[in-house]
Amino acid sequence: MQIIDLAEQTRILGQIPGGLQGLRTEIEGVRTGDIARPVREIVPIAVRTHSLAIRCLQQFETLSTSQYAVMKNGHENLAHLAEAALRVSLASSLCTYGITGRTDALLYEDGDRTPETSRQYLTEAMDELDQAAGTYRVVAQNLSRRLASAAARAEDQSRIARSLAGPGANDVRAHPAHAHAPAPASTATTSSRPARR
Repeated sequence: MQIIDLAEQTRILGQIPGGLQGLRTEIEGVRTGDIARPVREIVPIAVRTHSLAIRCLQQFETLSTSQYAVMKNGHENLAHLAEAALRVSLASSLCTYGITGRTDALLYEDGDRTPETSRQYLTEAMDELDQAAGTYRVVAQNLSRRLASAAARAEDQSRIARSLAGPGANDVRAHPAHAHAPAPASTATTSSRPARR
């Protein structure tokens, strides 16, 4: 487990919705236009969305291997972040489909030569970005509140300490009082493991 600066991670989480909203605005601008040059108009947005998806996945990996994973509701929040990162990645793919929705006309006789197919894909990409932004906003707010609460910090510090100590740190063993006395039945080792949430 790596110990990271959660205040910095909260800041990064809080910035992602703004980045997603900016991409959504760009996609909306293209979607409502003529999309006369789909490659030139959509590729830059698809690339930026893909780059943001990579950053989202990298942050997810950082959080999942840190103390965040053993904090209260850490695993649940990580599951939400994984889904949100997937949505951003899917939005990038949908933008790319918005390109091929037009370029297919150059390869296939039944290809759509109108911008309608591209608009459909771009609309779906916007929906994915909206849902991802909502998830990041909620997760960032929840983490910010836990860091601001002394009671929550103390609870999380206890969880982190138990996890760092390992499952065998609190083993309880019964030892015979004399070397010649038989070992009692309670000599079995019991492990105290941190709660999952």
